[in-house]
Amino acid sequence: MRLEAIVADEAAFRAWYDAVLPRVYRYLLSRCGHDVALAEELTQQTFVEAIRRRRQFDVRSDAVTWLCTIGRNKLVDHFRHAGRDQRRQLRLLDGGNDSGNPWRAAEIRVRVDATLARLSAEQRLVLVFRYLDGLTVREIATAIGRSESGTESLLVRAREAFRRAHGGDPDA
Repeated sequence: MRLEAIVADEAAFRAWYDAVLPRVYRYLLSRCGHDVALAEELTQQTFVEAIRRRRQFDVRSDAVTWLCTIGRNKLVDHFRHAGRDQRRQLRLLDGGNDSGNPWRAAEIRVRVDATLARLSAEQRLVLVFRYLDGLTVREIATAIGRSESGTESLLVRAREAFRRAHGGDPDA
């Protein structure tokens, strides 16, 4: 069913929204330092934008992937406007992936979050896009509105700033 038809049918829209909302929200929450208010705001903006652009949705693609792309763009916009707002932390590690030692994984996440908090918002954003989202330098450059060489330079500086702030620990 096309998104346009889903939006036109209240029951279909409710079922679709209830199914995809948790995944989009979790995606955004994990990328904005678990700032609940920010994740809720970005999720709302994402769905408003998706409804506005519903005719552009390709039914052959996954709705959650499409929504997360819109959400990621909303996150970029937020940090672009926020500048060097140190209150926003982004997660580089996504909860509990070290099933062998959950205490160690939690300890590393706390240290990574604290280290990221010391970086500029732009440095945090490019590190997350590169290492958590797996975007290429070209994709990151497009997302943040910079040249590829400028983005590569920013990534180099961000990695170095992270290493210095983290004390060069290879575990993180």
